[in-house]
Parts: sequence; C-alpha cells; structure tokens
Amino acid sequence: MKKTGLLFSLLLAGFVSNAQTSPAIMAWMRNTTTTARHYVSGNSTPINDAGLVNVQSVQYSANFVYATTTGLPAYITGPFLDGNPSLATSQNAIFKFPLNPVQNTGTATATSGGNIGVFINGVAMFDYRDGVSWKASTNNIAGGPAGGMGDGVWNRDAIPAEKAGFDCSKGHPAMGNYHHHQNPSAFKLDKTVISTICNLYDADGLYVIDSTVHSPLIGFAYDGFPVYGAYGYKNTDGTGGIVRMKSSFTLRNITTRTHLYDGTNVADGPAVSSTYYLGYFKEDYQFNTSTASDSLDYHNGRFCVTPEYPLGTYCYFATVDENWNSAYPYLVGPTYYGTKVAAKVTSITESVTAYTGPTIGMKDFSIRNLNVSIFPNPASDLIAVQVGTINPEKLTVELFDLQGKKVQNTTLHQGTTIAYFDVTTLYEGQYIVKISLGNETLSKQILITR
Repeated sequence: MKKTGLLFSLLLAGFVSNAQTSPAIMAWMRNTTTTARHYVSGNSTPINDAGLVNVQSVQYSANFVYATTTGLPAYITGPFLDGNPSLATSQNAIFKFPLNPVQNTGTATATSGGNIGVFINGVAMFDYRDGVSWKASTNNIAGGPAGGMGDGVWNRDAIPAEKAGFDCSKGHPAMGNYHHHQNPSAFKLDKTVISTICNLYDADGLYVIDSTVHSPLIGFAYDGFPVYGAYGYKNTDGTGGIVRMKSSFTLRNITTRTHLYDGTNVADGPAVSSTYYLGYFKEDYQFNTSTASDSLDYHNGRFCVTPEYPLGTYCYFATVDENWNSAYPYLVGPTYYGTKVAAKVTSITESVTAYTGPTIGMKDFSIRNLNVSIFPNPASDLIAVQVGTINPEKLTVELFDLQGKKVQNTTLHQGTTIAYFDVTTLYEGQYIVKISLGNETLSKQILITR
C-alpha cells in the first residue's frame, strides 16, 4: 500500500473510533420493534398504535449525525384535555445535527416556533411559545390555537397557559407533532404536583428527576449542544457536588404591561390580573446576571463538565424550581448559545456510516444502577415498578409467588420509567418482582394484602 493510502486509512480509522464515542451519536435511543400507545379521555386503558417509538436509525459522517425518527415516545401519550383534537402521530423525520458545535460569536439567534431541538428518544423539543400573543386592537389574545394573529409583543407562555392540555409526561401534539416545551418528567413526580392528569392517565416520562446524581443527557438543541435534566455539578470543572441548575430569569415586579424589562416602550398589553397573571407572557420575565456557578446564562446554559463530556462542553439544562415545577426558559432560549445548524431534512446527501454500537451507558450498564423502586409496599390492587433514571434498554419485569411460579409479566420499555402489575385477582402474601436484561437480574420482595 502507498504511504498516502496508508495515512488515509489510519486517519479514517481514527475518525471512526472518535466518532463512535461522540455522545451526539451514542445518545439516541434506537428501536425497530416497539410501537406507540395513547390514552383517550375517559379511558385509562391505553390504545396501541402502529407507529414505532424512539429513533429508528443513527448515521454519521465526519461532521454530522443523522437521527431518523417517528417522533413518538415509548411512554404513553395523551389525553389532551383542553380540546386539542390532535393525537401524537408519526413524523417520519430525519434530523441533522453538527458533531462539532461552535459558539455563535455574532448576534445571537432567537429560538422560534416549532422544533428547536430533539430529545434522545426522537421527540420534538419546543421553546416557551405557543404562537399566541396579545392583540391590542381587539383587547384580547390571538394566534395559535386561539386563531388569528396577535401583535407579537406580549407573547404567551405555553407552560402555564396550556397546562390543562399537557399529558402526564408534560407533552402535547401540534398537528400531530408531539413535543415537550419543558422538562419531560411526569407531573406526579414533582415535589409539588400542579396537575391532576396523572391520577387517571398514568403515563411516565423520559426520566425521573433525582437530586442526588447528575441528570442524564436528554437531548440536543438545534445548535448541536447537549441538553441535560435539572441537576448538574455545582462548579464548571465538575466539582462542588450535585445541585439544581438555576435559571437566571425571574418574574418582574409590575402591575401594568407597558415596557419591556430593558425599559423599551412597547404597545400596551393587558394589566396584570387573575386572568393575565404574572408569568402568562414571556415578557413578564427579566434576566438577572449572576456570578453563582450554578446559575445559567441568558441561553439557559453554561460551560460544564458532565459524565458524557469529561473534558467539558457548553450545556443547556431543563430548569425547574425548588418544587421541581418547570422554570422559564425551560429548555433552550430565548436565544441559542451556538450557531444554529441542525435541521429537519428530507434525505441524507453525503456518505454516512450507520451507528450500531451501544446507547450511552450500556457498555457498563447494570440494572442496579437504575435505582429501581417497587411501590406501594404492601400493595392491594396495583404494583408500580419505577426506575430512577434514563432507561436505555427494554427490560423484562416478572412477578413470582414464593413457590417460584410466574404469575404475571410485563415490559419496561426503553425510554420509559414505569411499569405496572394489576394484582387485584392475586392471593394475599409475599411475592417476588424480578427485573432482567439478558443474564442480569434484580429481585425485590413485595407484600400483597387487603
């Protein structure tokens, strides 16, 4: 072989080796067998759908990674009790992300309506907005689901305004495109529960908030930088313990809406009231520069060391308050830190390699690291099996009596956090719940009593 050919082969081998260790390639949850499910109003039994969940393939080149996905999560979606007629439907999308994102040193690019990123299960990531804003000429809101077009000065915040239409996983569809504007963890797991939707339609979410460990990587923004859950290392060098990452935006102290927080005089919005409360509009917030290491910048991120990026990178965080309720600006925004490169494409027009390696964390994966809990214990009618972090693989969950007879089995799907056993027909007594993947198992005892 000529020297130039040998050098090229060595460089190519090095590229493949480095690329396959990139979190932007490894993080996506791939699935080609499990299909989606949804709830409809008034029925707590999920309906099976035809569309596959999560991401179907991951391909990469020297500079980009391509995630092909339906946009459907493995957790059960719906119902959407605000009159939204849409269901989560397959998007058959290809998303192109840069492997080497860079800071935008020019004018920051504002986030916009629609997709601003993608979660690792292929679900769309939106910013705060829902397309509704105040219309001064009619003295009312307009746009988006409200119809018409608002002035675009006082822009409605979807998180409080559309809370009634979010499912238990804090998501909803826009013309079939299921998405999260906020932290994708179930309402019922927040310290202060602000929605009762989980009471009957018990879905879960992408992950469970855990204040004792660094939150998992949950997605990528359209500039290519990673998005993490609510908790991270206090200091940018990975030291200082685990803390909740804090938004630097706070509500303004205003009673009328006549100026933006920087003093700009704008068309008047509605006075603050019980209907148009503080926080109803995005412009009700102001940014406060902070030197605290656990406070985030204007884009809702900062430079940090993480388990997936030991040398450090810029990261966004899914911000929550002390009660774990979503905190503005929620995920990314109001502007991107980096150069917006990612996009939804119709085809791949360059030579790519299919990624077939493990999902992040699977190399050293252990069921014991999932922080499994079984509750209630004792139980009378229902047993829940919950994992306390991202679940990267499909797990078998079985229920045995003390004689070793299997009485029920279910599945904890990749990208979900909870599975159930209906034990209303079982005798009282001790039982064993066994969770397994391949040859690894974890067993826990539970009591059924009435």
